[in-house]
Amino acid sequence: MPESKSACTVGYANHVGIAVTNVREALLLYQTLFDSPETSIIEAPLLGIRAAIIVQGETHIELLEPTDPAGAIGRFIAEHGEGLHHLAFNVNNVDKKVEELKALGIRMIDQVPRQGLTGRIAFIHPSATRGSLIELVQPSARAAH
Repeated sequence: MPESKSACTVGYANHVGIAVTNVREALLLYQTLFDSPETSIIEAPLLGIRAAIIVQGETHIELLEPTDPAGAIGRFIAEHGEGLHHLAFNVNNVDKKVEELKALGIRMIDQVPRQGLTGRIAFIHPSATRGSLIELVQPSARAAH
């Protein structure tokens, strides 16, 4: 494998994002199927979603319900139905990583990182990753996991 010259380290998978039509029902299902722990529902009107972040052992699952049908999650469900939406990776400097990727000609959804549920985020366009939506997350200090 080639040696990395990146100014930003990409780490472990931060979470898996799953689009759902009803976050409360989805959370109950996960709790029933997998003994998932109790967690609170996060209202994020600026992001057009209602969410639950399940800490399932070492794995984090982000259940995302659209509150705005025209938003990204609403459009995803209208086109694809419920299911796997994205895979997120931790990065130590999302701004630098976005600039590196853009310099390589990688198509980005977010040209500039923005605030997400658990830190600063940016999405890589699926056309640049062979069809998978990838999120880069620089966790905030309070949300680091």
